[in-house]
Amino acid sequence: MDYNFSILENGCREYGISLDERQKQQFIRYYELLVEWNKVMNLTGITEFEEVLLKHFTDSLSIAKAVDLKEINSCIDVGTGAGFPGIPLKIAFPHLQVTLLDSLNKRLKFLDQVILELNLDGIETVHGRAEDGARKAQYREQYDLSVSRAVSRLASLCEYCMPYVREGGCFVSYKSGKAAEEIQEAGKAIQVLGGKLIKEENFCLPETDMERALVVIRKVKPTPKKYPRKAGIPTKEPILQQ
Repeated sequence: MDYNFSILENGCREYGISLDERQKQQFIRYYELLVEWNKVMNLTGITEFEEVLLKHFTDSLSIAKAVDLKEINSCIDVGTGAGFPGIPLKIAFPHLQVTLLDSLNKRLKFLDQVILELNLDGIETVHGRAEDGARKAQYREQYDLSVSRAVSRLASLCEYCMPYVREGGCFVSYKSGKAAEEIQEAGKAIQVLGGKLIKEENFCLPETDMERALVVIRKVKPTPKKYPRKAGIPTKEPILQQ
């Protein structure tokens, strides 16, 4: 099959990323595995090559607009799903030590196959809920960067993701559209969990009018031990401004 790779190349150029031939082939094989496994399990509703390049791969790499990934050593992708943004970040920035966390075992089997076929080193899959993983010493406050493309509200995501970040590290939430309202709503959660809002990076995906936002939160002090709360509570009862 003749793949038109220009969408991802143009996006990478805009983000200051250069891909060599091996990395391009890894992205193509990732796409092929995604479509193949998607026939038997629900990984994504987006399966056309150019759409996957734009809405999954280019979108995942957009974090380079807000964070200098060359300065990051370790990254955890919380609620990784089909591997976004963790696997695209690992392909584009091979030095990253990446942890892919998800609560669904069959998704992790897919991700393990991707890791194997793409011959990726320094990347692991972890089965579990975000609330449980963050209570384990080997993961809690161990990462330079925590990322999530999950659709939960920012206040809930902060409780799921910030406990994984070491002091001085960052949590970055990927959002569709502008996030000003969610940021305001999450103000108390950010503070309580040891964070400080650094910026909201608003942009459109390259050559489209699809609005995106990256919310960058710096970890300025340890997360209190009582957080995250038990499974489900951060979503049902987020820490909100009164």
